[in-house]
Formats: sequence, structure tokens, C-alpha cells
Amino acid sequence: MARVRRTGGKASRKRALAARAAEESVAAADGAGVDDPRLPVAPERAAVDPLPVVRSLVTAFRLEGLYPDGHPQVDSAISDLDALIRSRLDGDGMIRIDIVEGQAHSNGLPFYQQSAAHRSLLDEMMQLDFNSIRIRNGISRGEIQTLVRVLAERRAGIQLSGTLQEELVRRGVESATVGKLVELDTRWSQHEWGDRPSGVLDDSYADALEQAQGTFERISEGRMIEAAAVRQLLALLATEVVGSQAALGHILALKQFENYTYCHSVNVTLLVLLLGQRVGLDDAALAHASEAALLHDVGKTRIPVGILKKPAPLSERERELIEQHPRWGAETLLAVPGLSALSPTVALEHHVSFAGGGYPELAEGETPHLLSQLVSVCDVYEALTGARAYRAPAPPDEACLVLAEKAGTDLHPDLVRAFVNMITFFPIGSVVRTDRGEVGVVVETDSADPLHPVIVLVRSEDPRQDAGERIDTAERDGRGEYARHVVETLRPTDERIDPGEILVRENAGAGRRL
Repeated sequence: MARVRRTGGKASRKRALAARAAEESVAAADGAGVDDPRLPVAPERAAVDPLPVVRSLVTAFRLEGLYPDGHPQVDSAISDLDALIRSRLDGDGMIRIDIVEGQAHSNGLPFYQQSAAHRSLLDEMMQLDFNSIRIRNGISRGEIQTLVRVLAERRAGIQLSGTLQEELVRRGVESATVGKLVELDTRWSQHEWGDRPSGVLDDSYADALEQAQGTFERISEGRMIEAAAVRQLLALLATEVVGSQAALGHILALKQFENYTYCHSVNVTLLVLLLGQRVGLDDAALAHASEAALLHDVGKTRIPVGILKKPAPLSERERELIEQHPRWGAETLLAVPGLSALSPTVALEHHVSFAGGGYPELAEGETPHLLSQLVSVCDVYEALTGARAYRAPAPPDEACLVLAEKAGTDLHPDLVRAFVNMITFFPIGSVVRTDRGEVGVVVETDSADPLHPVIVLVRSEDPRQDAGERIDTAERDGRGEYARHVVETLRPTDERIDPGEILVRENAGAGRRL
């Protein structure tokens, strides 16, 4: 039975982040001023982050190509790489780095980055005709030096006697191998995900998806966006869908569908409405933000679906196409009368990071508009928790940790704090297991105690408990201790549970809390 497991270390990180989020007021999240805006970085993720190794390796072979052998700059770079490799060798004595879809993976786990600097490093490595490297325990400094020299020669265009790997073997490198992942590599085989939610849907949410699909199909066919249709869809989202527990379950929790463009845009819009209300945007700003969120990805309608859903690494040309979609989106929206002037701005800037990286590059000294940054936070979360051809969806608790890692660099730290405090680690619609063996669907959350939601019981190891019973996991026992804890997030499909059906029933009951 496949499920997402969380170790004690990760649970402690979640509790630390939850405690920090619960302490922060909405005023602070609204930008009222925070002395230390950075959220805690997950130590286990940082410990195996592949990017420092890639950065050190690229730096070393760059310098090797600039200076003669034995130059202090080269020796220093190789010493740094040697020390880093020895500090990063994992328990089984192996460093495994793969570049898949332009993204670094360590031991099969993805590490999310948006900055132009990160992409430049990965691109430079792949331009040497390899995107996979293995470094084993016992590698000598001499082998590292030879690896760097061979890569520098390849970068300089020097003809090698064979492939990179054959040249390394010929020169006596036994503890490092390089290779190239191809589409037929079964580790990166394409998953068959649906393109929209299945099961019981809230009627208003289903209607919103239909309207959005029609709008994006018009754009892909080269027809003009109708501002009146956009306003009609936004009114539906703002007045009906945003208050639906069933809709929130499809948006916030683990998603088993590949929600490209139209579905993704609807979900991001609803998250923006919730976050905008949370941080105190007035009605006018909220209207601008929601319109911009709905239309932020219209540029992707000009990219072939085969590229968007490609499970293998992107070619340089494919990556260039992907990175053009913000410009194309802005150009499309500028031509539509009746839209907010901020919608093209957000379409252009939603991949520009808080610290100034990402794409496209802004003029020196410029920073993304605050609404662009607000949409970016919601966009990243929604993308992480959605399925992709090349990866399964991340559970909400892990997605929140990724947001925390990006806070202060890629994403606005105060907006991240407000978002995590609002969504919580186990949002509405999550299927979870408690330490008592109970399996249930989260139907209510409390930002003051985000690790202890209210669940509707689906099944239990205790025969005295009935399915459908509401359980508040925040209840205390006679000693004042929590009576139970949520210990893991489960995949609804693995458990044969349809959260939507439960949430539709709950929707008619008590109001929700976020």
C-alpha cells in the first residue's frame, strides 16, 4: 500500500513551523513588520540538497579551464569540492544526482528551485552531454581532480577518445560515473493522471471548471478573451465556490489529477481569494488579484501539450519555450479591453522570485508587484500538490515545507507565513491516519492548532467507533495531553476513499474554519 510516510524528524519540523505560524498575527502576515521574516528551513532536505554539489563541481571545471594545472584557484576549488563530497556521502556511500525536466533530484527526490542561477548551473552541467552523476564512497582527491579536468576539456571542445564515462574509466576514475537519462528510463516513465478532479464535485466548482475550460480553449484557438465571461467566472468563484468544502478538498489536499492550465488557474484563483482575505486586501485589490490569478498562465496555451506533459528532461529549445509563457501571457492580456491593468503585470512576473531571480529578468532594481508575489505563493503550492507526468503529487504538509524553504528567496516570507498559517499541514479534504489507527477525512482545521484537525472517521481498528463519527484530534485526556495525533497523510485512491463525497455532506453542516 503506497502512502506518504513522515518520519519523526519531519513531524518535529512541522510542529516547529506550525508553532511559529500560530504565533504570528494576521497583522504581521499583512506586512506590518517582522524582524526575522525567514521561516525555518527543513534540515534533512538541506542536508541532501544536490545543488551545492552541482555548484561546486561547475565552479571547479570552470576554473580548471581558465588556469593552468596547480594554480591556487584550481586547487582551492577542487579542495572545496572534495570536502563537500565527503560531507554529503549518504548512508550507503553514494551521492546520486539526476537532472529531470530541468530539475535537480537527489537519490530520486526532487528539489524545487526557480532562480535563474540554479537553472544556469544545471544547464551548464547538461551542456556537457550528461544529466546524471554517481559518486561513491572511497573516491580519492585524485579522482575528483581527474573528473574536473575531463569535464573542463569537454567544456572547451577538446575531442575526447570516447564518451565522457569511457574517458573517465580510461584515466582511472573508478568511484565516479556520469551518464544520460533518456525517455525510456523507467524511473521517469509517464504516469496516467486524469486532467481534472473525479468523484463527487460541488456543483458550483464543476461549473467553474467548465467555464474556465471554455475560456482557455478560446485562447488556444487564437480567439479573443471576453472580459465579461472572465468577470462572470470570477463572481461564481468569489461568491459560491470559495465557501464550498467540497471544492476546497479538491484544491487544498492531495490531488490525483494533472491539472494543467484551466483547472490549475481556477484552483490558484481560489487560493488567492483566501490568502487575499487573510492578509486584509480590500475589495478592489482582491478583485484585481483574483482576475490576475485566473489569467496568469494564459501564455501556456501557446506551448504544445506534449512539452507541458513531457516526463523526460526538456531540451534547451523546449525550456526556452516554457520560459516564454509569461511574456506571451502578458502580450495576450494587454490586447484584451476591459481587463485590469495588473493582469498582464502578474502574468509577466509570476515566475520572478522575491529576491530577483527567476524569469523573465526585470530591469535592474525592479521587484515583482505585491500581487505577483501573492499569486506566486499560491501558484507554487497548487503546482506542488498536483500530479505531473513525471512525478506524483506532494502531500500538503510537504508542500508547506517547500514553501518554507523558499521563503525569503523565491517567495515573499510574510505571504508564505500567512498562507501556511491559513492552509495548515492537513487541510480540508486530506485523508489522514491517527496514532490510534483511525483513518478519516479532514473536514475542519484550526490555524491555532494546525496539527490537530477535525476529521470524519472512515474506518477504525476500534470496533466501538462508527464510520461518519466526527473526531476532534485536538481533544485532551485527563492529564492535559493530546488524546491522539495525526501521524501520516494517505493517498485517497490507495485507501479507496472519496473525500469529495464526505465533504459534500459536510458542506450542508457547520461552517468551516481556516
